[in-house]
Amino acid sequence: MMMSFSPLVKATAPAVVNVYADRMVRRRSSPFAGDPFFEQFFGQRMPNRTERQSSLGSGVIVESRGIVVTNNHVIEGADDIRVALADGREFESRLLLKDERFDLAVLAIDGAGPFPVIEFGDTDAIEVGDIVLAIGNPFGVGQTVTSGIVSALARNRVGVSDFGFFIQTDAAINPGNSGGALVDMNGRLIGINTAIFSRSGGSNGIGFAIPANLVRAVAQTAESGGEVFERPYIGATFASVTAEIAEALGLERATGALITDVRDDGPSADAGLRAGDIVVGFNGQPVEHPDALGYRLATAGVGASADLTVLSRDGRKTVTVKLVTPPADDPRDRRTLDGRNPFAGATVSNITPRIADQLRLPGSLRGVIITEVPRQSLAGRYGFRPGDMISEINGVEVADVDVLFAILDEGASFWRFEIIRDGRRIRQVIR
Repeated sequence: MMMSFSPLVKATAPAVVNVYADRMVRRRSSPFAGDPFFEQFFGQRMPNRTERQSSLGSGVIVESRGIVVTNNHVIEGADDIRVALADGREFESRLLLKDERFDLAVLAIDGAGPFPVIEFGDTDAIEVGDIVLAIGNPFGVGQTVTSGIVSALARNRVGVSDFGFFIQTDAAINPGNSGGALVDMNGRLIGINTAIFSRSGGSNGIGFAIPANLVRAVAQTAESGGEVFERPYIGATFASVTAEIAEALGLERATGALITDVRDDGPSADAGLRAGDIVVGFNGQPVEHPDALGYRLATAGVGASADLTVLSRDGRKTVTVKLVTPPADDPRDRRTLDGRNPFAGATVSNITPRIADQLRLPGSLRGVIITEVPRQSLAGRYGFRPGDMISEINGVEVADVDVLFAILDEGASFWRFEIIRDGRRIRQVIR
């Protein structure tokens, strides 16, 4: 008797491709390059050098017309993206959709199909201990297959992206494997290999893959012409259940997603959810933490309904919540600032559910957010960034863009302001 993965590899490996991403980068030849003062006097005697950088990753063909899924960090900032198949053919490709939150990107091969594909599997059906294969191009040595098992499910807080629902595997994953396939013993795609824990740069047997159910949802959005993948909106903000909270509520263990805020006009309010409720189930699947709930919402899709299992003051119950599109932004609430003030050139907006989701902000946040900052603008020179929340100017709380414009129109001899960046309050005075 001879046991071998060879038939499985022959069926799946042709659909795993190499992804080459080229980008032009400008290197400063002098520490003073880019400084307006020095460039005014030295001009072209301090030129910046432009160099081409290339990165290598992997990808998986999931549709015979040439739809490829890979990691966003593989193609981030690329000017030219090429895809090389296992049979030696190489094609130009174009970017259809990318999502930094989930570290996914969808490409379209510019070539005549049909191309070999790997069909999606159901990641909800896999269990810890299942045998898996990882296929990719580590270190650029060529297509490589490694085997292992599913080590854990629903991993979060691993520090590799904002996404928090990874499949953990001990199948060897090395640099260059990013975007490659994690397949089960039925030849189905169950994950996109994304990251490893390593102190040496090589595989230590702790790798992470994005579940295929989420990959499928993002790919379907791209195939249907969508340029942005949006998670359904339910009008609630969640936090982790700590050991202290679990003890206070009489829970056996700290699990679930604690509702901290409910918007009055959202689906959660309509379903009767309240702050303090804990969501422990989603359509029959357990919810271990808020990231798990975010994953369930993303894979369920807009337009569906979900049955949430909730622990509330009234006991354990099941409520049905509609999954809707985030409310559209009002164009009147998004404006570009001008005039003689530190914020000139920046584009600001009232914080809406859609903007909060795009910028990965708490859904309960209210106020004015900077969404765009041209580098050469006055705001850019002062160091403002997209995602900065303007909370106060000259002692006046900035509740919305109308208040902000009124403050700036009055003018001032100096500007004392407070912004919130990554949860930190930053105070500054500019004269």
